[in-house]
Amino acid sequence: MCLAVPGKILSIDDKEPMSRQGKVSFGGIVKTVYLAYVPSAIIGDYVIVHAGFAISILDEKEAGRVFDYLDEMEQGGP
Repeated sequence: MCLAVPGKILSIDDKEPMSRQGKVSFGGIVKTVYLAYVPSAIIGDYVIVHAGFAISILDEKEAGRVFDYLDEMEQGGP
């Protein structure tokens, strides 16, 4: 099973458009992520990340719902 996880873009390095990268925070853990598939993403946006690539932009409200769901799963469900 594959899992895509939301994260918040903290910084962007877009010197080369096809290798555009950014620092993305996943609940405090910061990773470098490729942003080439989401060229309109900006600092502060939430993105869905799979295998090191941001694959879509997510609004903050939806990201919050995903975080709540993941917290619920970690606690053992409702």
